[in-house]
Amino acid sequence: MLVLVAPGQGAQTPGFLTPWLDLPGAADRLAAWSDAIGLDLVHYGTQADADAIRDTAVAQPLLVAAGLLSASALGDVTPGAVAGHSVGEITATAFAGVLSEEAALGFVRKRGLGMAEAAAVTPTGMAALLGGEPENVLPHLEKLGLTPANVNGAGQIVAAGTAEQLAALEADKPEGVRRVVALKVAGAFHTHHMAPAVAALDETAKSLTIADPKVTYVSNADGKTVASGQEIVTRLVNQVSNPVRWDLCMETFKDLGATALVELCPGGTLTGLAKRAMPGVKTVALKTPADLDAARALIAELASA
Repeated sequence: MLVLVAPGQGAQTPGFLTPWLDLPGAADRLAAWSDAIGLDLVHYGTQADADAIRDTAVAQPLLVAAGLLSASALGDVTPGAVAGHSVGEITATAFAGVLSEEAALGFVRKRGLGMAEAAAVTPTGMAALLGGEPENVLPHLEKLGLTPANVNGAGQIVAAGTAEQLAALEADKPEGVRRVVALKVAGAFHTHHMAPAVAALDETAKSLTIADPKVTYVSNADGKTVASGQEIVTRLVNQVSNPVRWDLCMETFKDLGATALVELCPGGTLTGLAKRAMPGVKTVALKTPADLDAARALIAELASA
């Protein structure tokens, strides 16, 4: 059984969309999406520097566009389940048919702008803790006033909070944590700092045309499968200020009988987690179009089996 997943913010790198624009129709699609949302996705995906694409209002639409481009390049694929990490959940929502591609990009544009505005109120950020056990890490974060914004499994928890709180974490690591790595994001996402963005997104959601998912949809709020399109969109709104439980998503993938996982562009992060937390599951990360053949071969192998 194939699981198709989409990464979250921080996965973007300068120029990562450049090779994808060589695929037939890709440049035209990206240009049309750019016009629709008022953001030059071609420029930001091919020419902009790291600081420019770190901007929340830019990074989020860019990641969803990249995921949708790479998904369409796979061809006619019907996975057993789909899911996305943080903003990647919007990519998964479009692939599952809950929102149209255009609606998903319009929604993520509003999300990025709202979260950027919320992040500008107080200097905040996020950092990944490598190593350590949850029973030691979580109380330590609470002591420092930090939120476990992403519980990713495979020995990784992402903390979010103010710049001062993150500096205190770097100076006072929880027992067992080897490293604290600052993420390429511009705010404390999935925390109370993002509350102002929730209200704006809730208003945007009222105008969306929503359908129930065509494939099994796994929510990153709690790892549960959700069959109602309306509930999925409600969860999309609320996840802006609530933690991501990717560890529970991977548990659900295993319960569903996953044997393969393909991560959409810019792949790598979720594949790395799966290799550690889901041993025996075959994985392919779509970083460039050169990875498409491996993904198609894996999908064909599953189909023949």
